[in-house]
Amino acid sequence: MIRVFIVAASPLIRAGLQSMLADSRVDVVGSAADLEPISAQLVDIEPDIVLVEAAADAHQELLDMLADTEIAREYPVIVLSEQIKAAWLSDTLRVGVRAVLPREVTPEQLRATLEAAAAGLLVVHPSELDTVLPATVGSSAPVDELLEPLTKREREVLQMLAGGLANKEIAARLAISDHTVKFHVASILGKLGVSTRTEAVSVGIRRGLVLL
Repeated sequence: MIRVFIVAASPLIRAGLQSMLADSRVDVVGSAADLEPISAQLVDIEPDIVLVEAAADAHQELLDMLADTEIAREYPVIVLSEQIKAAWLSDTLRVGVRAVLPREVTPEQLRATLEAAAAGLLVVHPSELDTVLPATVGSSAPVDELLEPLTKREREVLQMLAGGLANKEIAARLAISDHTVKFHVASILGKLGVSTRTEAVSVGIRRGLVLL
């Protein structure tokens, strides 16, 4: 059973959240309109999760309050908001909040988030993933964008690289010269957009070119 305390300025939103969480695995142990005065109340209630609804015009106020109090460090806090901006999301997670979710989150998603946060995990909604994990500049090409496919022989060489074989061992197994193996390896690196054999194997695994 997960014990949840709800904080929302609107009585209708508090009632809606309580209805959404009506579940045998969730117990709503209390609610309040404001986060600031409830510290002592939380000590007596000992909730597993503090669920906070944040109005779009109160983001900074909530952030300041969480930074100034011990609530987010003493209890797993989940924030719901209708508008989530990148900088605010990052700052909110930095002060200890376990999850920031869009207000239109489904009951199933919310209950799953409660369970994850209570277990000590950090949860990010898929719609906000790019905000906290921006794409890395200079990363290898996406899986579905290989400019030139590997030949059958290059696939064989890549598979042997994954097995840890040196060039001479590959040459012996394929009955080709060391020079030809080096040529194939260089071609593989170029097509996969990497600079080392280890990177080639890693990319090959991600692209399904290497059988494990």
